[in-house]
Amino acid sequence: MTAATSPLPPGRAYLGQGLAFPLRIDARGRLAVARAEAKVEQAIWLILSTATGERVMRPDLGCAIHGLLFAPADAANRASLVDAVRRALTTQEPRIAVLSVTVDLPASSPTTALLRVGYRIHENNSVHNLVYPFYVTEGA
Repeated sequence: MTAATSPLPPGRAYLGQGLAFPLRIDARGRLAVARAEAKVEQAIWLILSTATGERVMRPDLGCAIHGLLFAPADAANRASLVDAVRRALTTQEPRIAVLSVTVDLPASSPTTALLRVGYRIHENNSVHNLVYPFYVTEGA
């Protein structure tokens, strides 16, 4: 077995391994594989990128941020974005504890909201963060 296909050590099996998201081909010409912390990060990205109800067989998978796509960037809608991200990750990703969620609206890009998620992986208590760019491109 190669390092990419060898099983994770017993203490890290909880973090998982599987096909990388998005699907891509690795240097050996095979489908790329993600493991451990990288797999958790990709799962978070997948949840945030999927609109609730988008998956026919998993209508509960996803995040409700897509319903706020064209909403004004006021304080109430920013709070709704934070709440939607926190709810989605808390209910759908059991391997993490969500520590913080913030929304930044860069003045240089009025069609972008940067969702910053701080999280801790339960298995090893390592703290990570992810910045998810939420773009509004239509009508710009």
